[in-house]
Amino acid sequence: MNFATWPALLVVDVEGNGTNPPDLIEVAALPIRDARPDKSTAGWWLTRPNRPVTPFATRVHGLTNADLADKPTWAEVADQVHSFLAGTWICAHNAHTDYRVLSAHLPGWKPAGVLDTLRLAKDAFPELGTYSLDKLIEHIQPDLTEAPGARHRATFDAYATAQLLIAMASRYDTWDQLVAAAVPPGLPGAPEPEKDPTLW
Repeated sequence: MNFATWPALLVVDVEGNGTNPPDLIEVAALPIRDARPDKSTAGWWLTRPNRPVTPFATRVHGLTNADLADKPTWAEVADQVHSFLAGTWICAHNAHTDYRVLSAHLPGWKPAGVLDTLRLAKDAFPELGTYSLDKLIEHIQPDLTEAPGARHRATFDAYATAQLLIAMASRYDTWDQLVAAAVPPGLPGAPEPEKDPTLW
C-alpha cells in the first residue's frame, strides 16, 4: 500500500452525554500523514452539553458535568469543527454512528468519504468473530504508547483506530481496494455498483 496516494484523511471519534439523541461533549479528529497518526495537527474539542451527562455515560468515558462546566457550548465550536473536517475523508470504528452524530451536529457537512475499521476488520480477519475496538487492539497489538488520554476517550480511541487502520491497510495493494473493503454501502465514498451493460 502506497500511503502517499491517500487523500486527506482524519480518524474521528466522538463521545456523547448519554441522552438519545446525544449531545456531543468530545470530538477528536486525527490526521494520518506518511502512514502515521499526526498528533501535532489533530483537532480536539470538549464542549458543555445542553443536557447533563448521564451517570452511565460518565462510567464509560469518565467525563463529568463538572469537567465540562467551563467548556464552550457546541454552538460556539461547530463552525471550527466544520471547517476542520471539510473536504476530507473520515475514518471511525463503527463509522455509521460517528457519521450520523456528526452529520446531525454539522448541518451541510459531508465528508469526501467514510472508512469504517469495523467493516475493514471483517474483511481482513474473517476468522475473528468479534470486532470490538478492544478485540482488534488485542489481535493486532498496535503501538499505543503515544496514545493521548485513556480508553473510551475520543483522543485515545481515535489514535487506536488510526493505528488499526494503518496496520490493516497494509494488507491491501491500492487505495481503491481499501475503499471497496472499508466503506459501508450508502455512506459517502462507497464504490458505485457496476451497471449491467445494455443492448443499446
